Amino acid sequence: MSFQAYLDNIQEKTGKTPNEFITIAKEKGFNDPKTKSGIIVDWLKTDFGLGRGHAMAIVHVIKNGAKISDKYLNTGKAHSDPSNITKS
Repeated sequence: MSFQAYLDNIQEKTGKTPNEFITIAKEKGFNDPKTKSGIIVDWLKTDFGLGRGHAMAIVHVIKNGAKISDKYLNTGKAHSDPSNITKS
């Protein structure tokens, strides 16, 4: 499953786009680089019912923005993505 597919599944389940999660995380102070991933994962599990893998995808977006590493582009493998920018 590509990173974008993870984000698409999350949006389908929660109704929230990656950018909306970034905004909510900022409001909660979770965009501070010192915030541990586990704290964000716990919030996403509690408030949105996300599992660990999907929550970690959102942690990545919160900490790194909506850009995907180029190493996942057009690899032809299961985690391949056609673009390095996530859809919102």
